[in-house]
Amino acid sequence: MTWFLFASPLKRSLFIITVLGILGLPSHLTFAQSSNSNQQNRMTVRSDRQEANSETGVITATGNVEIKYPVQQLDATARQAQYYQNDRRLVLTGNVHVQQGENSIRAEEVTYFVEQGRFVATPKQNQQVESTYVIPEGEANTQNSQPQPNL
Repeated sequence: MTWFLFASPLKRSLFIITVLGILGLPSHLTFAQSSNSNQQNRMTVRSDRQEANSETGVITATGNVEIKYPVQQLDATARQAQYYQNDRRLVLTGNVHVQQGENSIRAEEVTYFVEQGRFVATPKQNQQVESTYVIPEGEANTQNSQPQPNL
């Protein structure tokens, strides 16, 4: 395994991706395209660096993180993303922008609870979270209607 220390970052990343596949990385989170025909539950993460800890079940991506989760129409960018396999929770930090369909959210930190489809956003100190929601026309004129956005 000494070659691993001297291998290029690309070769190390490919090795980690292969190991994750062998260890049974959940199908809802993958870091590379595979020949698997079931693309519906695939989340693709691109970043400058990625690492996985099989003991803690935490996968960390840092630097220019881009996430695509087509089944939820979700695109996100951040400085760092950490996926907690046991909790099925994705924590995005650092200049986070999440786009889901026509809705969007900007914050310093956004936690996405995959099972619930729920987002919790936290701003930088002395700032605010910014969200944009598109309300369907049928709901805009209803007095008792409560918007229920996914973000």
